[in-house]
Amino acid sequence: MKHPKKSTIVRFRNGATRLFFTYGEYLVPRLAGRLARDLWFAAPPRMADLPVPPGGESFTVTSQGATIGGQAWGSGDRTVYLMHGWGGRGSQFGALVEPLTRAGYRAVLFDAPAHGASDPGPGGRRTNGVEFARALDDVFARFGPADAVIAHSMGTISTYLALNDGWLGTRRLVFVAPMVEAVSLFNAFQQALGFGHRTRRAFDRAVDEFIGLPITEFDARIQAARTEARPTLVLTDRGDRQTPYDDVVDFAQSIGAPLVTTEGLGHRKILRDPAVVQRIVEFVGGTRDGGELEEIA
Repeated sequence: MKHPKKSTIVRFRNGATRLFFTYGEYLVPRLAGRLARDLWFAAPPRMADLPVPPGGESFTVTSQGATIGGQAWGSGDRTVYLMHGWGGRGSQFGALVEPLTRAGYRAVLFDAPAHGASDPGPGGRRTNGVEFARALDDVFARFGPADAVIAHSMGTISTYLALNDGWLGTRRLVFVAPMVEAVSLFNAFQQALGFGHRTRRAFDRAVDEFIGLPITEFDARIQAARTEARPTLVLTDRGDRQTPYDDVVDFAQSIGAPLVTTEGLGHRKILRDPAVVQRIVEFVGGTRDGGELEEIA
């Protein structure tokens, strides 16, 4: 049960925030836009660590002046990188580590800037998908060419950014519960804060300045079109509340990738489901590319 006093404080703060943005639209739209940008990119509370198999080698790399921490299992030159999304951490992929190493791969996971055990990046407690992409690229530079990158949620777009703008190269891609685009999320954010078109223009400019590219470019379909085609598998849950199913279907169709659909796993449990893990490892190994549409329990 929520504490009555705490609930009152939260309602007051939320009401005060909406009031500021309502009047800021007319009085200080540029300031309101920058503050909205700062709210949007504020790093979420760090997810608690999740169990991973023993025997991993801890490592650090430096990315944009920040210390990025991770772990690697296995050896050799067949490497699979595991890229988490917004609010996540590398240990979310713990269920994939042993199946990948048994199949002969080195599994490499890490925490993105201001997430997990990693330091904040150049934006401090504000971070973004471009910082994620640069961290992935710097981890790649530590371990070398990839057989596959397995990405979750926003990690999808960050992976494409690393492929397009960094040194990352890979034979295969796997996207689990992929975030397809950002504009609709910004629209919902605008509605929640209650600001109008003047503040929105200032917000869009502030976002572009912070991440270094227009927000319309933060779209997996656009980034995929700029990337060399390679075998790709997409997996998602029909009930995922964070990545709309129809968007994922459109994304998979736009890149010509098979789509694997689950029921009842949502946005995060899908990463630890045994059937999902098996399907991913089979695809990474090239033993089962899959048809256009599959459903697994």
